[in-house]
Amino acid sequence: MSLKIKAIKTVALAALTLAPIFGRLWAASPPFDNSGNSLLSGTYNFRRVIFVVGNASGDLSRTIAVNGSMVFDGAGNYSIPAGATDQDSAGLSQTTSAVTGTYTLSAAGYGFLSSPIIASGTSDTLYFVLSSGIIVGSTTENGYNDLLIAGKLSSPAPSNATLQGSWSMAGFFPGASASTSADAFFQLTADGSGNVSGLSVPGYFGGSGASIQTQTVAGFSASFNNGTATLNFPASASPPIYFSGQENLSFSPDGNFVFGGSPDGYDMIVGVRNGAAGTSLNFSGLYYQAGIDRDFSQYSASGFANLDTYYGSLSAGGGSVIAHERLESVFYAGALGSTFTDSYPSTLVSPYNDAPSYIQFAYGSGGKYRIGAGTWPFPGINIAVQAPEFTGSGVYLNPTGVVNSASSAPFTAGVSAGELITLYGSNLAAGTVVASTVPLPTALGGVQVSINGVPAPIYYVSAGQISVLVPYAVNSTAGNVARIQVTNNGTPSNAVTTFVFQTTPGAFTVPAGGIGPGAIVHSNGALVTAGNPALPGELVIAFVTGLGEVSTTVQDGSAGPYPGFAYAQNNISVEVGGVPASTTCQYCLVALAPGEIALYQINLQLPETVPAGETPIAFSGTDSYAAEASIPIGSMPASPAAANAAPSAASAARARDRSPRIVDAARIAGAGAKIRQAPFIGPVR
Repeated sequence: MSLKIKAIKTVALAALTLAPIFGRLWAASPPFDNSGNSLLSGTYNFRRVIFVVGNASGDLSRTIAVNGSMVFDGAGNYSIPAGATDQDSAGLSQTTSAVTGTYTLSAAGYGFLSSPIIASGTSDTLYFVLSSGIIVGSTTENGYNDLLIAGKLSSPAPSNATLQGSWSMAGFFPGASASTSADAFFQLTADGSGNVSGLSVPGYFGGSGASIQTQTVAGFSASFNNGTATLNFPASASPPIYFSGQENLSFSPDGNFVFGGSPDGYDMIVGVRNGAAGTSLNFSGLYYQAGIDRDFSQYSASGFANLDTYYGSLSAGGGSVIAHERLESVFYAGALGSTFTDSYPSTLVSPYNDAPSYIQFAYGSGGKYRIGAGTWPFPGINIAVQAPEFTGSGVYLNPTGVVNSASSAPFTAGVSAGELITLYGSNLAAGTVVASTVPLPTALGGVQVSINGVPAPIYYVSAGQISVLVPYAVNSTAGNVARIQVTNNGTPSNAVTTFVFQTTPGAFTVPAGGIGPGAIVHSNGALVTAGNPALPGELVIAFVTGLGEVSTTVQDGSAGPYPGFAYAQNNISVEVGGVPASTTCQYCLVALAPGEIALYQINLQLPETVPAGETPIAFSGTDSYAAEASIPIGSMPASPAAANAAPSAASAARARDRSPRIVDAARIAGAGAKIRQAPFIGPVR
């Protein structure tokens, strides 16, 4: 639903009293919300794979797979009974002793294990999301990549009858060298009595490039033990070989999702029961996700293939997806598919990587589960589980309703100091009010918002959403937490927590929402559009939020100083079409936009080699990456004199000084449809 956008009216900058923010005590980081601990109880079967990259080519020096069961008590404790198997390429394969640990889970089903379920050499906190009795998760970056999938054991336990019918399956097979890594996406049909029909298994081998390699399998069967299915594949003498010997599969509680792998290998397999042919699908809303992928886009040129495992969430709607993958926010667009078919039901294209990537997806019955397999040059697998619906009485803040106001990056992306965020819920305010004073007030329409006990400046309030600034006092030390609470006319809401990062960049777009052309202007102040594109080598100005701390003391909710600059203190870089842009040229800068509220501006010089067309623009922070927005790029004119790639001294100086005549950010970002609409903060005039 569109919202009417209002610019904040002019006030005299000279009248602003700038209170110091540096040198004062940081707001104390609260504990992470554990009110969801009771959501996790009972016995879960699990598989965790770990990959350690050992050289500059991306080859693996060590691979580990752990299989077993976990018992959660609903009060923050878990145990792994003795007998879990730990298969380790370093020669440490063993049957493990009993393990105990603790977990913390928020009301949203987002949390972490304090001690991961793994043998020696990889101890670290493991973060995960939970929905529908399925856990997916991973650690942060610590020299290895890992992926955990777990499913609650149902009663009665799964049997041959559970596996019957038609299934879509995806598998990832990590070769010791990058060139032998592979993925596959195929169909499986079982009769419910332990018999599985012959298979054609197409997939991508790293050494085979873009061509599909197919393994033909015939004469194999399925059996069950303690709720785990074992697929017995016959030996295969001719490559490619995706499957040979045993593959063990565990199930979701409803029996419509499977996962697992080889008991003596390091693969990961996921699958969904297909819906009836022609069944309509509505893939929309919030999903929790995790996955593995290999990036071969640079392999032929440099011999390097990057490996990544991730977890996060995604918001789907209108044929587009905004996905957070651990510390990345990315955009996928394409045909999501509206019916189930016998083979690859749909394909998404992600145009905002270094090169376009295609991900083939299959949806389980009702769209509750989705699996995917990447195509060349990005082979991998993906699992997404529909998030729960959240409602509450009274003043209620949705535990997943903390969103970057510019990019709409979902709640698992976290927040950073100085970021403009939008909060979603119900009964958050008595009516709709937009702030009309500067600094932004900490009470608006009878509403206050506290973040770690610090009053947050408020721009906009309504019954269903609020836009606020994260105070600069919110500490971004690793592992710190933001506790957010709304008070409506004296009645407090539930508290919601999320992690704090140094940066969470989100680009404003036209129309608003984070998808499409960025709010980017030429050095003369004109908006960059398809009809007035930027040129290679040109100086342009981009507007974002979420770049974190600044060099100059600025009162929370105040405009950026003018004259002068409050420079971003975190390292910020920009790529356009996968090519680095300059943020250090003569007129380049990264700072709060002078005279603007809640805006950072990035003056950047486009690469000379940037490709023409609607080109992705990505913003990297100290600990984050956002690739949702784009920038229209034109071709260089035949006559160099006609190009505006090199700005005049006057226009470049105006771009740096950001005098009021250059940019009217309210008109640039404006109102517009988005997956989660939030107001844009206009300029001070």
